[in-house]
Amino acid sequence: MTTTTEADGNAGPDGRTAPAASTDAAEGTDTAAGAEGTDTAAAGGSPYALSHLDALESEAVHIFREVAGEFERPVILFSGGKDSIVMLHLALKAFAPAAVPFSLLHVDTGHNFPEVLDFRDRTVAEHGLRLHVASVQEFIDAGKLRERPDGTRNPLQTVPLLDAIERNRFDAVFGGGRRDEEKARAKERVFSLRDEFGGWNPRRQRPELWQLYNGRHSPGEHVRVFPLSNWTELDVWQYIAREKIELPAIYYAHEREVFARNGMWLAPGEWGGPKDGERTETRRVRYRTVGDMSCTGAVDSGADTIEAVITEIAASRLTERGATRADDKLSEAAMEDRKREGYF
Repeated sequence: MTTTTEADGNAGPDGRTAPAASTDAAEGTDTAAGAEGTDTAAAGGSPYALSHLDALESEAVHIFREVAGEFERPVILFSGGKDSIVMLHLALKAFAPAAVPFSLLHVDTGHNFPEVLDFRDRTVAEHGLRLHVASVQEFIDAGKLRERPDGTRNPLQTVPLLDAIERNRFDAVFGGGRRDEEKARAKERVFSLRDEFGGWNPRRQRPELWQLYNGRHSPGEHVRVFPLSNWTELDVWQYIAREKIELPAIYYAHEREVFARNGMWLAPGEWGGPKDGERTETRRVRYRTVGDMSCTGAVDSGADTIEAVITEIAASRLTERGATRADDKLSEAAMEDRKREGYF
């Protein structure tokens, strides 16, 4: 599936100098609730000091420009989730006023939340971007994949992803992974080399001193790039608040029919839930992360504004994936095992 035409544009400067702070950043303050207490650099009084959000934004913009200068066919993984939305926002900033010189790629499990898919399509249309969709359902229909007994399709995303990378000759793939999410992701570098089979080997990770990134790779290999590596979930939400970034309503508290399974509130759907003996009920919930409906749990919450969400996250002692992703609980090394096979 392709939406509109691919945007053309130049990468701009050589990408080796961090960009100037944004208009909001120049004031040296963050408007997000809770952000002001974390800007220790700005507290020194220097008019040239960057707040912690400005520093993170500057690093991410630098990474986008580095990739544009080093690679021939980069692509941004874009699902309509909050991290990919922030990534796209940063890419738009990195190349403004030119268009983003990358297309987007979404691996659609067929069990995604409808409101998130609607948001994805509206965003693509709004910015005139090209969207590639790799469909898990198409691979199942073709006999290349088989449904799992538990109904979840998250682990089935790897084959369509690698197929799309090879078919479109993508040599750099932006992902929204952050080091605070899960211990396997904490091992990642910003530039993560993948072999000719899409596999990840932590022994092949390269040093990245002084924000110098090594994008060299052999034919058939590619590089996964994580511009949000040094961000936390709280940073993401404070940035969303400061930049006034729109998100799918699913991230805020709302009434939803859910049922309990393995300590999580799951939404019923065509993926196979609920089973016999599982009773649905209406609760006020929100989602900290979104993915396949079969393994993404909601949390009880009354946080229906950005400020309330920030307060809630600041008090939490569980990461978003640790609290709401069943696929990460299959084993102690579930994420690392999937990454070695080519998962993002």
